[in-house]
Amino acid sequence: MNVLVIDHKSYVVLPVKSYEALQKKAALKTRPEKTLSIEEARAHSKKMIKKWAGEQ
Repeated sequence: MNVLVIDHKSYVVLPVKSYEALQKKAALKTRPEKTLSIEEARAHSKKMIKKWAGEQ
């Protein structure tokens, strides 16, 4: 890990594998607000598709 200073701001440079590991760790910490059942997900998807189709 290296530190760069540009315009008096510090930036960290790290390998892609380390960055991806950090992203995965952060993603695993977040919980969805509500998990939908299959039926609820299908209904929500259809609702959103109809909404987006109407915007055109």
